Amino acid sequence: MTEAAQAAQENTQPIFNIEKLYVKDMSLEVPHAPGIFLERENPQIDLQLQTQAGTVEEGVYEVVVTVTVTAKLPEKDKVMFLIEAKQAGIFQVRNVPADEMETVLAVLCPNILYPYLREVVSNVAVRAGFAPVMLNPINFESIYQQQKQQNQGQAAEAVKH
Repeated sequence: MTEAAQAAQENTQPIFNIEKLYVKDMSLEVPHAPGIFLERENPQIDLQLQTQAGTVEEGVYEVVVTVTVTAKLPEKDKVMFLIEAKQAGIFQVRNVPADEMETVLAVLCPNILYPYLREVVSNVAVRAGFAPVMLNPINFESIYQQQKQQNQGQAAEAVKH
């Protein structure tokens, strides 16, 4: 193999690098403090999760996983605490086929970010005076596949009308 052919092959190798991981935004609300700390019943935890990806520059992407955790006392309809955290990462992704890029940004990157997000949420809950919040693992591939099927179903419905 000539040097030029070898260099051309190296230039087409897929590249995936984590450039930066960071907490992009975080908020904590404890609306009924200090009285809420006297409550003895276990809260009901509601979890909302969202991911988004955007281009920073050519071949460089920011992916953000956002979680909103609301702990409520169901019998009293009282919010114990609300935590919203956005864990972000900047990823260099090059020489990946266009049809695979969406999977990289919707599955691979969130899988990298989510453990950091779990730690942030747990730490914030503890620092707020509550028990740690242990978020269950999430299968981002399954979520991605469900969203693709929903989008295809909606597109098929739109064509019928």
